[in-house]
Amino acid sequence: MSLPLKELIKIGEKQLEDVGITDAARDAKLLYCFFDKLDSVGLMMHWQDVLQDNQCEGYFALIERRAAGEPLQYITGTQDFMGLTFQVNSDVLIPRQDTETMVEDCIELIKKGTLRGSDYIKAQSTKDILDLCCGSGAIGVSLANLCDNIKVTCSDVSDRALVVAEKNAQANGCKSVKFEKSDLFSAFCSKFRKKKFDLIISNPPYIESSVIPTLQREVKDYEPMIALDGGEDGLEFYRRIACEAAEHLNKNGIIMVEIGYNQGEAVTCLFEETEKFADITCLKDLAGKDRIVVAKLSTKK
Repeated sequence: MSLPLKELIKIGEKQLEDVGITDAARDAKLLYCFFDKLDSVGLMMHWQDVLQDNQCEGYFALIERRAAGEPLQYITGTQDFMGLTFQVNSDVLIPRQDTETMVEDCIELIKKGTLRGSDYIKAQSTKDILDLCCGSGAIGVSLANLCDNIKVTCSDVSDRALVVAEKNAQANGCKSVKFEKSDLFSAFCSKFRKKKFDLIISNPPYIESSVIPTLQREVKDYEPMIALDGGEDGLEFYRRIACEAAEHLNKNGIIMVEIGYNQGEAVTCLFEETEKFADITCLKDLAGKDRIVVAKLSTKK
């Protein structure tokens, strides 16, 4: 079987459409670009090429994987985030655009001391940063790449996730980023002292256990459950973070966490109840939904 490239991709697109892939046309083209190591310009230059049997078969094998629900990013092995390219596989969550919003807010805090344009901290006071539950390292590596004069530590309970994160740090020129295996803050508690940071940023698991079976198959069947499941009410990790974070923050330290769209009030209350935080703020994403909770370590004794 030999086919013109444009016809091959049209067949691939139809196969993806038939199983309900939303962006079938885009995915069909991107899978061919990945298969033949082309960019979008190269694809157009080869649009009239006639492909031989082995080329068609190789491409359709990728289409079959995508049609079965495997995320495009796991097939190609990469995802762009904050203008950088990150390696991803089934050991880590695929970085989302919603998380870019939190990273952009964090960069503003680090560089200007402001939060969405309002004064929040003294500029350049956030030097030592912890990316808690780092997964692919997208948050911590992006901060290390885009901000000067900061120290970044990435931590995760998953050894496999840390392998991916370290590769991403190296690939993006962030050789000074440190990595720690840790169940939340456990690795930062020694017998005599607790390691402290100026800023802790985290995208922890926050999906309710009962909701996970209702998610898209790309998520529930392929992304790591350990990075999705936030317990019965989705707040299991926030309770622990709110309870323990203050002991790991320097004076005027900040905690910033990504949340689910319906968790703003609940997570805000968790930080308020500790009586260890002030200036607790819930920020919205580009869609106008609650997405980030930020809190400053209280100066009250």
